[in-house]
Amino acid sequence: MREKTPNNNNLDVEKGQYEASNTDMEGATIISESTSDRGHTSEGLKEGQPEDDEDRDLNIISWDGPNDQENPKNWTMKKRWLNVAVLSILTLVTPLGSSMFAPGIPKIMHEFGETSSTTATFLVSIYVLGFAFGPLFVAPLSEIYGRSVMYNGGNILFVIFTVCVALSNGTGMMLAFRFLMGVAGSVPITIGSGSIADMMPVEMRGRAMAAWALGPLLGPCIGPVAGGFLIRAAGWRWVYWLIAILAGIITVFTYFTLHETYAPVILQKKVTRLQKETGNPDLRSKFHDPASAGQKLKVAIARPMTLLFTEPIITSMSIYVAITYGILYLLFTTFSFVYTQQYGFDEGTSGLTFLPAGLGMMIGIVVFGAMSDGVVKKRTAAGLVHTPEIRVLPSFTVPAGLAIPTGLFIYGWTAYYGVHWIVSMIGVLVFAAGLMGVMMCIQNYLLDSFPTWAASTTAALAVLRSLAGALLPLGGLEMYNKLGLGWGNSLLGFISLALVPIPIVFYVYGARIRRKGRAGGVAPVI
Repeated sequence: MREKTPNNNNLDVEKGQYEASNTDMEGATIISESTSDRGHTSEGLKEGQPEDDEDRDLNIISWDGPNDQENPKNWTMKKRWLNVAVLSILTLVTPLGSSMFAPGIPKIMHEFGETSSTTATFLVSIYVLGFAFGPLFVAPLSEIYGRSVMYNGGNILFVIFTVCVALSNGTGMMLAFRFLMGVAGSVPITIGSGSIADMMPVEMRGRAMAAWALGPLLGPCIGPVAGGFLIRAAGWRWVYWLIAILAGIITVFTYFTLHETYAPVILQKKVTRLQKETGNPDLRSKFHDPASAGQKLKVAIARPMTLLFTEPIITSMSIYVAITYGILYLLFTTFSFVYTQQYGFDEGTSGLTFLPAGLGMMIGIVVFGAMSDGVVKKRTAAGLVHTPEIRVLPSFTVPAGLAIPTGLFIYGWTAYYGVHWIVSMIGVLVFAAGLMGVMMCIQNYLLDSFPTWAASTTAALAVLRSLAGALLPLGGLEMYNKLGLGWGNSLLGFISLALVPIPIVFYVYGARIRRKGRAGGVAPVI
């Protein structure tokens, strides 16, 4: 029998807006008011029936029982996976803008009369800076107005800003609209995990997250491949025209196929319909918050940064992901000169050097996503309680973490000594597989640990990750000029090696740390 004890941790929100969970046992907690799981706490309730027998209010609207098909948790698997597929397409297209035009940087610099290497690097990285800024507003707004309106609005703005970049007449205009492209393009990357948490059971989240997470990392890898040949054939502006056309088609497709998954918004629509049908203006959702829109927005905007700076798990894991993600983009900045100057690749073939990174990520995401879900399924079948720490088993995180420095050492020293180009690309593949493995483990761990604030947690992770991806490459060329490719990449390898113990610490102590956190250690019990 579970004993309920009051817990007043509420992350500085108004009383009753988001209740923290009550601790059930070591490493496992019960959600009191999780937006992802509250629909399942109303077993046997009918429309308008309250969840609390001690405080009945027939004006409170909930799900029509535990099997209500309006509840995303009860959707058919076909409908759920269709939503995941659409999200995966979105997260693949928007990151294309980050590096698809990279092979054309020399032509852009010549056309606009620029000579600064910092400007050249910033033309690439400012897009990722938009990825860092966007989540600060996208995640909070999605937790107030829902997911669909953010996806559709972001898609429209992304198309508009992409067209503006294609029409740029100088680096200033290009920098401004590439930044705005990044902000608009950050929508599916920021709230996609929240949508998955809204509708997917925990034992299937690994695969769903794998499909969704592949786009943000695979897009920057395959983009330069197509971009290199397109730039050589038609010029750099056609990169943006192509992205705008693809994004426009996907915008229309998303509008008609992507369903709202956020439970409070779905129930609010139900309330509005019932108010019209019954003439009862006092009906309200069980998620109803009497706070004004301004108050809710203020709290929601502060939440990602509050989580980032007050939850040790989110802080530490975000730093780990940020550094490795920044190293990825730093490596991308070296490909153009390493393989053109040292190995004689041209504009078209230099784009192919990004493919090993994409292949490595696919290997990492398939292997670690399947392994993670496999362990959760076995534990569930055995009747064991699922704890988030299972997502960061040392048997997952240590091999993935060690693959990152190993790949960097191989890439750096084989390129330094001019060994055949395929060897250095194997190093990139190993690095990328490890990177994806680490990111999959960490993202699933955070999603299981803080499901109530899935979008805000992802936003906190995205802010640091994107800042590192935007800023670390700015000093990359200077570092390699001073240290060389061998020692430069070795330095990055040693830094990433020092990060390997972080997931191990949380595997051992994560449950205790979550319970002491300001978010109350919200985690589901299976």
